[in-house]
Amino acid sequence: IAFLTILGYSLYDTIVVFDRVRENEARLAAHRAPFADVTNISMNQVIMRSVNTSVSSVVPVVSLLFIGAGLLGASTLSEFAVALLIGMVTGAYSSIFIAAPLLAVLKGSSPEWRDRRWARAEGEPLRSMVMGGLPAGRRVRDDDETPGDSRAVADATSVLNHAPRPRRKKRR
Repeated sequence: IAFLTILGYSLYDTIVVFDRVRENEARLAAHRAPFADVTNISMNQVIMRSVNTSVSSVVPVVSLLFIGAGLLGASTLSEFAVALLIGMVTGAYSSIFIAAPLLAVLKGSSPEWRDRRWARAEGEPLRSMVMGGLPAGRRVRDDDETPGDSRAVADATSVLNHAPRPRRKKRR
């Protein structure tokens, strides 16, 4: 049971990472970001979620190990908790430090991405892609008003020209 739990946990965490890479690959394709940058951006977006999930899963297992096995003396509980603890730690490590870099190496060497030798983003452009989602210099803000901007506030009567809702009938 511990092995299946570990396997499911590790696969789920890896799928979350790969899904974020896939989403960012589609979103950043027009901005000519190399796949290493797409993977880097995806890992920056997912790392805290993975760490928080791992820590929140490991804390009950550690308490189960110390309280159940240490204080109560249940040996089968300690074996189960040790198996879960080792599996959760290695699963979190593998999904963060092995799966994503391996995906970047394999996908970066594929014929589809090998032809795309674009410059890697560094510094402020990379930071803006991670934080805002789009490269710096290509984002247009809506709230900048230009002198010819004619955004008028709509009058309430022009927006609300329908009849009011009828009153609710009371029960007697």
